Amino acid sequence: MQRHNFQRDNLTLSYLDAGGEGNPLVALHSHWLEARTFEPLALALAPQWRVIALDQRGHGYSDHARSYTRQDYLEDLASLFTHLRIGQGVLLGNSLGGVNAYQFAARHPEMVRALVIEDIGVEIGDDTSFALAWSGTFATREELEELIGARFLPYLLDSFRRTESGWRLAFDPQDMVASQTHVNGNHWQDWLASRCLALLLRGSRSRVTSQEHVEQMATRRPNTQLQCIDGGHVIHQDNPMEFAAAVRTFLANLPTGDTS
Repeated sequence: MQRHNFQRDNLTLSYLDAGGEGNPLVALHSHWLEARTFEPLALALAPQWRVIALDQRGHGYSDHARSYTRQDYLEDLASLFTHLRIGQGVLLGNSLGGVNAYQFAARHPEMVRALVIEDIGVEIGDDTSFALAWSGTFATREELEELIGARFLPYLLDSFRRTESGWRLAFDPQDMVASQTHVNGNHWQDWLASRCLALLLRGSRSRVTSQEHVEQMATRRPNTQLQCIDGGHVIHQDNPMEFAAAVRTFLANLPTGDTS
């Protein structure tokens, strides 16, 4: 995947693009992660699908921002569609990215061909303030790794940055906590607002979603398929082969239509 940038309201936003002539699929990562997390999926879906993975504001190689509201993220995504001249595409999102995906579909149904929502619900009330301990720059990589701990470390490795003064994370934990406060809430109205085909994926070992909740989401929203896959909250990283197979099967059965 090749890295590119575009500008929106004095922010430089970065993304990875698999290129090619495939149908566009825009992938949105969770808090703390970045676009690189979807590189294996891009390879698995090529050449039929052109995966474009955005470093969302404050993550990866995109600029940090002054605010992280719901509208901020959705306008960033609209600007990416405009920048790439995507008239209609599939949206895939994990956690933060999943909320951004289904809220974008609610507001711009004509631009979303289908949704793949990875392990996130519509009634959210998470407290991520524990991540504030990761703030700052650390003398050694090992010190930062030990502070993050074994549970989260495998998912944050792409976000490690080495600077002249030591090691830090690409994101500012304070920004992420602020962002989470805007993600929290009841989003049933947004989830039920769109009618495009949707694949809702849950990790069987997820601590973020419950089977009962995602079953309710699938039952109440028309055109929604639910599949449970072995893995935790970041299924595409915990179980990349089964995740890619589920997405590939779903995409293969989409009706043909405008994908320009």
